[in-house]
Amino acid sequence: MPDSRFEGRVAIVTGAGRGLGRAYARLLASRGARVVINDSGGALSGTGVDAGPAHDVVQEIVAAGGQAVGCTESVSTPDGGQAIIDTALGHYGRVDVLIHNAGNVRRAPLREMTSDDFDAVLDVHLRGAFHVVRAAFPVMCDAGYGRVVLTSSIGGLYGNHQVANYAAAKAGVIGLSNVVALEGASAGVTCNVVVPAAVTRMAEGIDTSAYPPMSPDLVAPVVGWLAHESCSVTGEIFVALAGRVARVVVTETPGVYRPSWTIEDVAAQSTAIRDAGDPVNFPVVPDGHGDHIRYSFAMAAHG
Repeated sequence: MPDSRFEGRVAIVTGAGRGLGRAYARLLASRGARVVINDSGGALSGTGVDAGPAHDVVQEIVAAGGQAVGCTESVSTPDGGQAIIDTALGHYGRVDVLIHNAGNVRRAPLREMTSDDFDAVLDVHLRGAFHVVRAAFPVMCDAGYGRVVLTSSIGGLYGNHQVANYAAAKAGVIGLSNVVALEGASAGVTCNVVVPAAVTRMAEGIDTSAYPPMSPDLVAPVVGWLAHESCSVTGEIFVALAGRVARVVVTETPGVYRPSWTIEDVAAQSTAIRDAGDPVNFPVVPDGHGDHIRYSFAMAAHG
């Protein structure tokens, strides 16, 4: 199989100054993409600005013979999101790939988490995703091509202690991705979610001594595939953790139909309602929303 190349493509990677984002950017650049390295360079909490991380990655790519430009604008505001996309358009004249990887962490038990800490994390992970997608999506649709990769997490799928803000943001990213996939389908724009895990700065404070190898380089090829023109998959979620790559699907039980219900009926039928032995899946594209409704309506019609 020939190498998957990105010549002629322009990719934006947010949070590309360190860790996973750096690995994504370096991989795409090594395959011929021109890359916008976006990173505000702030602390793990999201505070502060430092041009150093983005500059360093640009220099690494250029030294290796690639093409890259840095951008320290924050994804957390609409103006910042637009400025990131404008950097690509101003330097390279197009946007083909958007990978939103920027993140921050503010841990606290739910009973102690402040509204400021909740908002600060949503501003980067979820609103940040919207800000860059909103600016890039019309450009991609007008060009008839685009690859969008958004980042969720295990916490977004299953929750975790002391990260209500992070879990809520990462779950929200999945809903946003589904809409991008649906609305982009007719214009050649795909959107998928990666659920990555790697030992990076984001793992600060976690005991990783017993972990297997979890380099960002184990995740980057998955993102590279989702960002490539040969990948027509859209509206899906992929896990990349410690060398394991898997697809995540939302499933439902077949359910139980009754023409009327009481509380006691639900209790009596709860085992059957919850029986996942024959799961039902509704792919996002072409019309998971409509398929879901039609499935339920059919049960009512034949009840």
